Amino acid sequence: MLTKRIIPCLDIKGGRTVKGVNFVNLRDAGDPVELAQRYAEEGADELVFLDISASEEKRKTLAKLVHDVAQAIDIPFTVGGGINATHDVGILLDNGADKVSINSAAVRRPALISEVASRFGTQCVVIAIDAKQIASEWIVHLVGGKVPTERKLFSWAKEAVDRGAGELLFTSMNHDGTKQGFANTALRQLSETVTVPVIASGGAGTIQHFIDTFVKGNADAALAASVFHFKEISITELKNELRLHNIPMR
Repeated sequence: MLTKRIIPCLDIKGGRTVKGVNFVNLRDAGDPVELAQRYAEEGADELVFLDISASEEKRKTLAKLVHDVAQAIDIPFTVGGGINATHDVGILLDNGADKVSINSAAVRRPALISEVASRFGTQCVVIAIDAKQIASEWIVHLVGGKVPTERKLFSWAKEAVDRGAGELLFTSMNHDGTKQGFANTALRQLSETVTVPVIASGGAGTIQHFIDTFVKGNADAALAASVFHFKEISITELKNELRLHNIPMR
C-alpha cells in the first residue's frame, strides 16, 4: 500500500500567511518562512504554497518569497498562484519549487496542462480544483473561489489527468475552514475517477478527520492550514496517531 502524506498549506496574501473560512474572512497566521521551517522540522511530508491573490490581482507568484521558503526546508515543495504559461513554471522551479499547482489558468486554457507536462514532466504538475457543492453538483470555481464556472468536478478532474496532471488537489469550498471534516464522499468518488494521487483539502479540525479522509475518502494525502498554523494539531502527534490506526505514513 502506498504511504499517505500530511501536507501543511501556506495561503499567501501580501507576503503573509493567511487563513479564512469558506474562502473569506482572512486572518493573519504568521510569517511563511518561519512556518515552513517549523513544519519541515515537525515531520511534514510536503509543503504547499499558494499565492491566493495572484490570479485576482493579475500578477505573478512572489518568486523571492518562494526562494526564501525553499531555502528554509528540505521537503518537497509545491507552489501555485498566477501561473499562466510554461515560462512562469520555469521561474518557480528555478527558485526552489519541486512542483507547481495550476488552477484558474488550466480551466481557462486546458492546453496549458499538456504544455507544462511535456516540458517539465507530469510529476511536477498539480492541478488544484476549488469546487462548491450546489444541490447535487460539484461546481468548479476560479480566482480563489470567487468565480463559478460551467465545469463539474469529476469531468474536469478526468480531463486534467488525461492532459497530463500528475496529481490533483481538491478543495471543498463548502468545508474550507469549517473544521467539520473533509468532503469524503466526493473524495472517494474522485479517487475512483482518476489514476493519479488525490490530495484532500478543506475541513480539517481533528485528528479523526484525517483518519476519516484516508479511510473513508481514500485520499492519498491530506492538506490543512489553520489547525497547524495555530498549533491546534501537532504534525508529529498526528502522524503517530495515524500509524496507530494502521494508516501507512511516510
